[in-house]
Amino acid sequence: MHDLIITGCGPAGITAAIYAARKKIDLLVISNDIGGQAAWSGDVENYTGYQFISGPELAAKFQEHMLGYNIPVKLNEQVRELKKIGNKIVVATDKGEYESRVAIIASGKRTRELNVPGEKEFKNKGLTYCATCDAPIFSGKDVAVIGGGNSALDATLQLIKIAEHIYLINITERLGGDPVMRESVEKSQKVTVMNNAIVTGIIGDKFVSGIKVLRLGKEEALAVQGVFVEIGLLPNSEFAREVKKNQLQEIKINTHNETNIPGIFAAGDVTDIPEKQIIIAAGEGSKACLSAFRYLVQHRF
Repeated sequence: MHDLIITGCGPAGITAAIYAARKKIDLLVISNDIGGQAAWSGDVENYTGYQFISGPELAAKFQEHMLGYNIPVKLNEQVRELKKIGNKIVVATDKGEYESRVAIIASGKRTRELNVPGEKEFKNKGLTYCATCDAPIFSGKDVAVIGGGNSALDATLQLIKIAEHIYLINITERLGGDPVMRESVEKSQKVTVMNNAIVTGIIGDKFVSGIKVLRLGKEEALAVQGVFVEIGLLPNSEFAREVKKNQLQEIKINTHNETNIPGIFAAGDVTDIPEKQIIIAAGEGSKACLSAFRYLVQHRF
C-alpha cells in the first residue's frame, strides 16, 4: 500500500513526483514512457529559464531531476483501470495491480488518427505521428504534414530543415496556431499550404508514395514519400471510468485538481484545463501533488 500512485510520466506526472518526493510521500509512478508529449516536441522557446531548448532535451532534464530523488517508476506498463474501493485506490495495469491511499492521473494525451484507407497499412512505412522522432529519416524527400494547429506547424518547421518540400494539408480555411510559428511556415518557399483540403487516403506499395487530397470538390494525388499526421490529440482517460469527463473525454477538475472522487486528483493535458502547454502541465502537476498531500494529512487511514 503506497500513499500515492501517479499514472503518467510527462511534465505533469514528473513534477508531481518531484513534489511528492520532497514531501517524503511514499509514492509509485506508473507509465508507458518518460517525457510524454514534451519528448515529441521540436524547438521549445517558451519554457521559463530556457531561451531555447529542444523537446527531447527538456524531457531528459525532467527525467534527470526526477530520478535524482530515487523515485520508484514502473515503466512500460499500460494502466487498464483505476478505481476507488472503500478508502483505497486500486490501479490495475497489464503487468500487475497496485494500491494507494490517493492517486494523481497525469496520463496526458495521444495522437489522433486519420481513419482513412491506407493509414494502418503504411504506419511506420512512411506514415508517422512524430516529427521529432522520425523527421531525419525523410532527408531530401517530399513529405506531407496533415493538420493546421501548433503541432502541425511545429512538425513543418522541423521538416523545413530536412525535407525537400512540404505540403501542409489543412482542413480549415486558414492555419491556426501561434502567429510566430504560422508566419515562419507561410514565408518558407519549401512549404505549400493547402487550406480547405481533406486527406482521403494514403497510397503506396511497400512504402508510402503519395496521398489523396479532396480540395474544393476535386480529388488529386500528391506524390510524397512521407506523411506526418498532426491533427490533434485524444486524452488517455479511458481507464478512469468512474471520474467525470467533458465531451472531449478530458477529466473534469476544480482549481485544486480534485476530480469528483475524493482522493483521486488529475493534472496536465488529460484534464479539462483550457490550455495545453508544457509549462502549464508542470504547474498543474505541482498543484495536484500539494492537494494530494493535504488530503493525506487531513484523512487518517
